Amino acid sequence: MAEIKVPIGVSGRHAHVSREHLNILYGEGYELTSIKELSQPGQFAAQETIDLVTEKGSFKNVRILGPVRSQSQVEIALTDAVKLGIKPPVRDSGDLKGSPGVTLVGPKGSVQLNEGVIAACRHIHMTPEDAVRMNVTDKEIVQVRCGGERGLLFDQVLVRVSPSYQLEMHIDTDEGNAAMIKTGELVNIIKK
Repeated sequence: MAEIKVPIGVSGRHAHVSREHLNILYGEGYELTSIKELSQPGQFAAQETIDLVTEKGSFKNVRILGPVRSQSQVEIALTDAVKLGIKPPVRDSGDLKGSPGVTLVGPKGSVQLNEGVIAACRHIHMTPEDAVRMNVTDKEIVQVRCGGERGLLFDQVLVRVSPSYQLEMHIDTDEGNAAMIKTGELVNIIKK
């Protein structure tokens, strides 16, 4: 069994918005303001936030990640879902069919998403060169082991390969807390 070290990124709840929805939430022609570059090239945390609202709960000041997307979506942890009173599926980013909706509220308006809330499946971004070096392929499922005081084995980790990616595994805050792991720490891909 070969083990390969990969940096991890723990992701909190956030939203991706379309151009159309950004126009409604913040005003026609509004542009997102980057406050921090993210690990994936071209991606950034925006200064702008929105509120997420359902019939049963809400979260204020949820960070928008840029740039704008072709379709709006919200990624939350499963404990967040309890507060919102919804049951999002665990899915790869962009796979929104049949997911629950939420109302996005910005300073200039609101948007009702009929679907679009997911708990992102744990995944590893990597370049084609990384994939060759690690002997994995796009969409392959691997295991990842993290050590430490509450070390554990993550099963069902999706490999995502693209020349536009940088090597990093992404998990949500629930998973990060369970493993007592922080962004930047290294984990081991286990290739059987």
